[in-house]
Amino acid sequence: MAKSEDLLQNRNSGTSSKPWHKRDTAPGFVLLAATVLSFMLLNGPTGSAFHHLLEDQIAGLSVGLGAGAHPVNLHLIINDALMVIFFLYVGLELKRESVEGPFKNPREAALPLAGALGGMIAPALIFVALNAHEPAYLRGWAIPAATDIAFAIGVLSLLGPRVPGGLRLFLLALAIIDDLGAILVIALFYSTHLIGWALGGALVTFCAMLAMNKSGVSKLWPYGMLGVVMWAFMLISGVHATIAGVLTAITIPMRRADGGSPLIESEHALKPWVTFAIMPIFALANAGVVLEGAGVAALLHPIALGIAFGLVFGKPLGITLAALLASAALKQRLPGTVMQIIGVSVLAGIGFTMSLFIGTLAFGASDLARPVRFGVLGGSLVSAVLGLTLLAWVCRHSAHTAHQTLGLEEDIAEARGVLEDIDPKP
Repeated sequence: MAKSEDLLQNRNSGTSSKPWHKRDTAPGFVLLAATVLSFMLLNGPTGSAFHHLLEDQIAGLSVGLGAGAHPVNLHLIINDALMVIFFLYVGLELKRESVEGPFKNPREAALPLAGALGGMIAPALIFVALNAHEPAYLRGWAIPAATDIAFAIGVLSLLGPRVPGGLRLFLLALAIIDDLGAILVIALFYSTHLIGWALGGALVTFCAMLAMNKSGVSKLWPYGMLGVVMWAFMLISGVHATIAGVLTAITIPMRRADGGSPLIESEHALKPWVTFAIMPIFALANAGVVLEGAGVAALLHPIALGIAFGLVFGKPLGITLAALLASAALKQRLPGTVMQIIGVSVLAGIGFTMSLFIGTLAFGASDLARPVRFGVLGGSLVSAVLGLTLLAWVCRHSAHTAHQTLGLEEDIAEARGVLEDIDPKP
C-alpha cells in the first residue's frame, strides 16, 4: 500500500511532475519527430544515400524459397524482424485485456468491439468504392481500417481532465481490438507463396510452446528461444513473420506460482523499447515520401483519396453508428454523449503506424507507395486536428476527476503488476 499511496501523492501533485517519457503524449511526439526526420532525410542531400541504405541488399543475403524469396535489406529487417517485437507487445496487451482486463466480460467489451468492427468495415468500403475501377488498387482495402494507439491516446491526452475517463478507456479498448482485427487481416489477406513444411514447423513450435505453458513453465527464455524458431519458420512460410509475435504472446503464462505475472512483466519491459525505439525506427523507414515530382496527381490519386477519406469519414461514421446500435440493442449506456463519441471516433482515424505497415504489405516499395503515404499521413493529420477540435468544444465545460482516477489506477497496476487488484469503487 505504501507504493500506492506514493503514486496517489505524485498524481495529486499534478501531471507535470511525471517524467516526460511517462506522459501519454510522449510516444506521439517521438513518432512525429521520426516522421519529420524521415521527410528531411529523403528530401535533402542525403535522400539517395538514405534510400540505398534502406533498400540495398546486405551481403547478397536472401530469405525464403523460390518465388517467395526476399533480399535481406534494412527495410526487411525493420518490417519483418523489429516489428515482430511490436506485435509481440500488442499480443501481450490483447491477452492481458482478455484474461484479466475488461475484455473478459463480454458485455463490457461489446461497445468497443462493435465500434472497432464498424470502424474497420466503413473505411474499407469507402476505399473500395473509390478504387473499384482499378482491381490492382483494391489490395490496399485494409489500409484505412487501422488505428494508431500511441498517436490517438497521445492526442486525446492533450485535453487533460476535461475528457471523461470512460471515453479514454473506450478509445483505448477500441484501438486494441482494432489491432487484433489488423493482425487477422494481415494473416488472412497479406500472406503469399505459402510453403507447407514451413507452416507445419511453425505450428509444431507453437504447440510446443502451448505445452510448456500448460506444464507450468514460467521462465521467459524458453518461450523467447522457441519464438525465434517460430519466427524463422513464418518468414519462410509466406505468412507474414510478424504473426509469430502474436502467437508467442498467446503462449506466455499469465500467472506463476508466486502470484507474479510473466506476461505483465514482459509487457512492461517491452513498452519503452516499442514506444521509443521500434515504432520511431519504423516511422523513420516508412513514413517519409519523396516530394520531388509528386504534384497534385499523387495527392489526388485514388489510393490516397481512398485512404484519407476512409480515415477521416469512414472511421467516425462506422464507429459511431456501430456503437449507437450496440448501445440500443444491449441497453447499455455510452461512455459519453453522442458528440463526445463522435469526437473520439474522429480521433480513431489516426492510422499512421499500422496503416503504413499494411500499406507496405499491400504495395511494397512500388510507385504506389507514394500515394499510400500521402493518404495515411494526410488522413491521420486531418483526423487528429478535427478530433482534437471537436472534443475540446464538446468537453469545454467539464473537468472530470475520472481521467485522473483512471491514470492513477493504471500507475498502481503497473507498480503491482496485477491489473485486477485495482478497485475504483470505494
